[in-house]
Amino acid sequence: MINIQAREITANLASLVKQIDALVDDAGNLRSDTKHAFVVLITDDPDVAESKLEEVAAKHQIKNTPLTIFDGATGPRGYKIAKNADITVMMWAGQKVAVNHAFGKGELDAATVKEIVAEAKEHLK
Repeated sequence: MINIQAREITANLASLVKQIDALVDDAGNLRSDTKHAFVVLITDDPDVAESKLEEVAAKHQIKNTPLTIFDGATGPRGYKIAKNADITVMMWAGQKVAVNHAFGKGELDAATVKEIVAEAKEHLK
């Protein structure tokens, strides 16, 4: 399973989500605990965030990856999202986090997206 937690939507985040969505589709068995992904937008303004997520889903034709909202700037308690992380990408193996990448504002660039997608491809096998 792949989980992306983000505090803002950027072009590189949208690119990452689109590519992860395609990998999940290619992985087939969407009901499997290991072959899916979801995105959580961490925000203090869920109404604005919801419309932004709808725009991203429509523009990038996201079909297999739920785009959700967490109301609160710190993020879900159990996930321990770093305060300075703008985007956190976690890949789970069973009940454990096998991969955890945290990116500060502006650190998720096109090259990094490419690396994460390659890692996710291996993870979803």
